[in-house]
Amino acid sequence: MATIAIRPGDISTRTSRPDVWRAGAVVLIWMSSLLVIALWVSGGGVVLVLGFDAQTLTTLGRLCGLVSANLLLYQVLLMARVPLFERGFGREAITRMHRFVGFWSFWMLVAHIVLLVAGYAAAAEINPFAQLWGFVWDYPGMLLAAAGSLLILLVVITSVRRARRRLRYESWHLLHLYAYLGVGLALPHQLWTGADFLSSPPATAYWWTLWAIAAASVLCFRIAIPVLRSWQHAIRVTEVEADGARGVTVRMSGRGLDRIAQAGQFFVWRFVDGPGWTRGHPFSLSSAPTAEGLTISARFAGDGSRRLATLRPGTRVLLEGPYGHMTGDVRTRSKLLMIGAGAGVAPLVALLQAEPWDADDATLLTRDTIPADALRQAEISDLVARRGLRHLSLPGPRSPGGSAWLPATHRDWRGHDFIRHLVPDIAEYDTYVCGPDPWMAAVTRDLRAAGFSPTLIHTESFTI
Repeated sequence: MATIAIRPGDISTRTSRPDVWRAGAVVLIWMSSLLVIALWVSGGGVVLVLGFDAQTLTTLGRLCGLVSANLLLYQVLLMARVPLFERGFGREAITRMHRFVGFWSFWMLVAHIVLLVAGYAAAAEINPFAQLWGFVWDYPGMLLAAAGSLLILLVVITSVRRARRRLRYESWHLLHLYAYLGVGLALPHQLWTGADFLSSPPATAYWWTLWAIAAASVLCFRIAIPVLRSWQHAIRVTEVEADGARGVTVRMSGRGLDRIAQAGQFFVWRFVDGPGWTRGHPFSLSSAPTAEGLTISARFAGDGSRRLATLRPGTRVLLEGPYGHMTGDVRTRSKLLMIGAGAGVAPLVALLQAEPWDADDATLLTRDTIPADALRQAEISDLVARRGLRHLSLPGPRSPGGSAWLPATHRDWRGHDFIRHLVPDIAEYDTYVCGPDPWMAAVTRDLRAAGFSPTLIHTESFTI
């Protein structure tokens, strides 16, 4: 068994860089939000809202429009995967922010429309529906804004969890891209007729600059940089093999691939193998990256993962990323507890390959309903034999008891007791958890109940 000397400084100082990124992202959000409020106040918003008349409705409608525009900007930046936000918050936090900001921007947009229509209709003493019709047909850019609003409504409806579960990933991903078009169509009327956008040259310059940055971010981080990086590293498929009864592993070669990502991260992958190649799919690295190679592993769950099994050697690969914060950079302890279910085991294996740890100081729990489905078994066995990994497989149907993340064979165990029994020296461990969201939530609850500090529990979610 190999023993690796770990110096305290190798781990304890790793968190400084993420903290800097997070601080920068938070400062940018607050500065932008304060500027939006300042624009509304400078336009006389406070005075007008106290009149308690038609102007009150109109002014509140303007405020809702400013808030909605600002939140839509954040939506674009979150979808653009700007490094400042990716590295500052991490993919899991961005996923939560994406949903939160998306729904609030939509409801602020609805309030903006309703209040403006009611305010203008009250001032002109006409029917609100007549006023709405006049807005759409008589005001510059409003017909485009109406079309954009309908597209945004479509995206919101299909993003509701119940609707999302009924859609294939490929269909949902295509529909979600219409959010870009919806925001683009809503933009002209704000910059042509919006009082708060045109009230002063600084305000006009601010909003034009803000939207230009958002558009440039999409073009740069979603298109230009991924294409350039993929061309620079010349990534191609070299080998495809079965992994477990219902899984596949794809190995790729290229130039300087050890500099492209860290173990534990994921990319959005596009394999140029025929019609439909433009649809991107997120897969984590399942082995530590080397100078010549990248590896991903997936359980068959949809068209994207099944398509991996049909790839041929030589297929060109386009990648977008890397993303994710579940890396060694967040580690602060000398020991490792890895808990994975299904395909979530793959990034944990990559981390175990890349990270320093002494024999018996790393423990891996793997959870599969069907034992034959287990991924990365050869690599896990190698870590057990060569580096002294402690591996505990937990196969079978889930427990009917309180800790449903455990199998039925452990129904008499409470989850937090099981964890404390497995790793009694909890204060010495960082824990990495990867698997389906409800399963990860159950594991996390028991980890906290066992005494793990939230700062020592590292998870990654791919669900939006």
